[in-house]
Amino acid sequence: MRIAALLSLLATPLAADVAFEDVSANLPHHIYSGGWEHFVGGGVAVFDCNGDARPDIFAAGGETPALLLVNGGAMQFTPAPLPDLTGTTGAYPLDVDGDGHVDLMVLRVGENVLLRGNGACGFARANEAWGFDGSNRWSTAFSATWFDGAPVLAVGNYVDRDDPDGPFEACDTNALYFGTAGGFRREELSPGFCALSMLFARDASGVLRLRLSNDRHYYVRDGHEQMYDLATRRFLGPKDGWDEVMLWGMGIASRDITGDGRSEVMLTSMGDQLMQIAGADGRYTPAPYGLGTYAQRPHLGDDGRPSTGWHAEFGDLDNDGRPDLFIAKGNVDQMPGNAMEDPNSLLVQQPDGTFVEASVAAGVASLARSRGAALEDFDGDGRPDLVVVNRRAPMELYRNVTASTGQWLKVALRAPAPNTRAVGALVTVETEAGRQVQEVTVGGGHAGGSETPLHFGLGTMRVADVSVTWPDGAVTTLRGVASGGTVTVSP
Repeated sequence: MRIAALLSLLATPLAADVAFEDVSANLPHHIYSGGWEHFVGGGVAVFDCNGDARPDIFAAGGETPALLLVNGGAMQFTPAPLPDLTGTTGAYPLDVDGDGHVDLMVLRVGENVLLRGNGACGFARANEAWGFDGSNRWSTAFSATWFDGAPVLAVGNYVDRDDPDGPFEACDTNALYFGTAGGFRREELSPGFCALSMLFARDASGVLRLRLSNDRHYYVRDGHEQMYDLATRRFLGPKDGWDEVMLWGMGIASRDITGDGRSEVMLTSMGDQLMQIAGADGRYTPAPYGLGTYAQRPHLGDDGRPSTGWHAEFGDLDNDGRPDLFIAKGNVDQMPGNAMEDPNSLLVQQPDGTFVEASVAAGVASLARSRGAALEDFDGDGRPDLVVVNRRAPMELYRNVTASTGQWLKVALRAPAPNTRAVGALVTVETEAGRQVQEVTVGGGHAGGSETPLHFGLGTMRVADVSVTWPDGAVTTLRGVASGGTVTVSP
């Protein structure tokens, strides 16, 4: 298998059994609640809101007020004030106005809200100040990029609540917001097929494009996964090499797992979780079943009905140089065709490039109806921890206590305004064992994402070369960077 052959070149001999400690008691009681308009959503955003290098948490609440948790260290979190926000489905962190502080795009059933951060974990409504029309739709997906020197925000909307013939075959249109000197100019993005995840990123051909993952349950027919080309303002089709795959799409995760610099894509769904392999010809092909990523049935208990996957995220949990994969799972609510007890999946990548289910042994096989999640190093020890938001069940927090992990390195990018976090940059970390490539993106997941330094596991390697290809094509290279810390790179 091509993946196994490539990854065998990158792999180091180090191996560890991934293990987590449940420290959910450190969190205040918080659930993602609500009726059918909150069957989807439930995202979590992770970012440093006060510059202390400790990741903080924003959790959507549905009908429950959203929650901001400030990281005090040692896996302890304190609630912080927020504008009164209910009806939230998710949130994404990004620096919208280029002032160096992280802001938040909050998705809602109702008006979406941009919150301006002040660098001290304070947030204030900015829709009017920034000329942003939050609309009044049911928003469930988001991504952002910088194009021609200005921010572009993509908002994905679900079912049109005003369509009297809905909800089936009543998917709403999506929207693009182009930053201008006078505020954001809105353009409809149509057709919409009930987007539940969106991601601006380089596709297999290396071109910046917007991928949309859509819920087949509501588009019913004539819909499919979508790829939009921002430069030409059009959706791609079969003549462009884009296969119109139909899924019950929920979430998107993107990461190069072969070492060729092209990111594979993980699409969660009701049923199969589809990994797409990025080819040298610019096309995507479904991963072979033997890769171990389909995770289509519960791996715990005797419920043989299909799984329902939501947030997916890659992260090197044991720092062996091989990205692993977490998938949050849970029934939409009471859908009889899908498993009711549907444990989350933790797929640990092996030296041959295949993935093995390890959530039970690792202690994260929750049976709650999970939605959003994040893999982040909350305690600063170099091992990614886990936070999960659940529908009608308390939020969960797990500390990574994996023993005998490998070396690690984090890379943070800082650039001049307007794109201070260098969204769209490629970061390459290379050691004697091989190279890893990650792209700085805003979007993907399910209703939530992170704005934190990129994390790289290095296995037994203690020194690495770091190369950054900036969005304008310029390259910065640092040689001989020591493991075990965060390196900040600027143009």
